Amino acid sequence: MNSLKKVVLSLMIFGVVFSSWVVAAPHPSKPWIDIEYPQDKEKRWWDDAWWNEGQLPTPKNYTVSTQNTTYMDGDVEVEAYVFKPSKPGKYPAILFQHGRRGLDSWTLPRVKRLAARGFVVLAPDMFGTYMIPPFPIKHQYIYDQHVAKGIDTLLQRSDILGNKACAVSHTRGGYMTLKALVTHNQQANKVACYVSYYPHWQDPNAPEVQQIYQYAPELNTLNVPTLVFIGEHDQYQRIRPIMAGIEELQGRGVDAQLFIYPGVGRGFEFRPTHVRTFADDLAAKDANQRTADFVRQHLMQE
Repeated sequence: MNSLKKVVLSLMIFGVVFSSWVVAAPHPSKPWIDIEYPQDKEKRWWDDAWWNEGQLPTPKNYTVSTQNTTYMDGDVEVEAYVFKPSKPGKYPAILFQHGRRGLDSWTLPRVKRLAARGFVVLAPDMFGTYMIPPFPIKHQYIYDQHVAKGIDTLLQRSDILGNKACAVSHTRGGYMTLKALVTHNQQANKVACYVSYYPHWQDPNAPEVQQIYQYAPELNTLNVPTLVFIGEHDQYQRIRPIMAGIEELQGRGVDAQLFIYPGVGRGFEFRPTHVRTFADDLAAKDANQRTADFVRQHLMQE
C-alpha cells in the first residue's frame, strides 16, 4: 500500500509539473520575446501590392548637383547648401535642418541622398554662418528664426513645385524646425509637413528634468502632418519626450506617425562605414523612402 501511494503521489506531482510547463511554454507562433513597436499597431506600412502580388515600389532616382548659397535674415547672411536634381525642371521643396553635428563630410551626403529622390533641398548651415565649432552645448534661439527665413527663401525659388515646402531634420534640428513652424508661424501657410529623425523635442537650454520628462510645449500647437524616426537603442531621455509628443499630436487629431527601428541607435542614417551596421543601412534606406513618399504625398495635395 505504501508503495502504491508513492507511485500515485509521484504521478500527481509529475502531472502538476508537466501541466505548468505546458502553460508556461511560449506559443509556437510567438517569438521568445513579444515586442510591439508603435508602427505595428496600425500597420500603415502594410503594402497589399507587395504582399499579394510581389510588386515592390520603385524609388525615384536622380543625380544631384550641390551648390553653396546664402540668404539674408535681417543683417545676418546665413550660409547654406542647395541640393537638387541635375535634370532641369521643377521639384518639390524641402528645408533640411542639421543638428549639433552640423553639416560635414558625414551629414552632407545624407542631405544629398534625400535630394536624390527628386527634391530641391535647402540646408542652412548655422555653425558655418557664425563660425563656431560643431557640437555646441547651448542653443542659440536666433537659429530658429534663421530656419523660418530659410523657408521663405526656399519658396521664392523658381525651380520648385507648388507654394509650400516640407521641413526635414534630425537631432537638434528637429527643435529648430519645430520653433520655425510654431513660434515663427511658418506652419500656417508655408509648410505642408514635418519630418524628423530622433528629434530633440525639448529646448536644449531647459533644465534636466524637462529634458527627461517633458516635450517642448510648442508641440501642443504643431498641426501639420508629422513623421518621426528613431532607433530602439537611442537614449531613453530622447525616446520618452518623443513618444509623449506623438501621443499628444495624435490625441489632437494630427496625422502623426512614429517609426522605431529595431537594432539601431542614433545616427543610423549617416554613420560611416567603419561603424555602420546592416541594420543601420536597412533603417536608413527605409526611412529615406518613407520620407520621400510622405513629403510628396503632402506637397502634391497642395
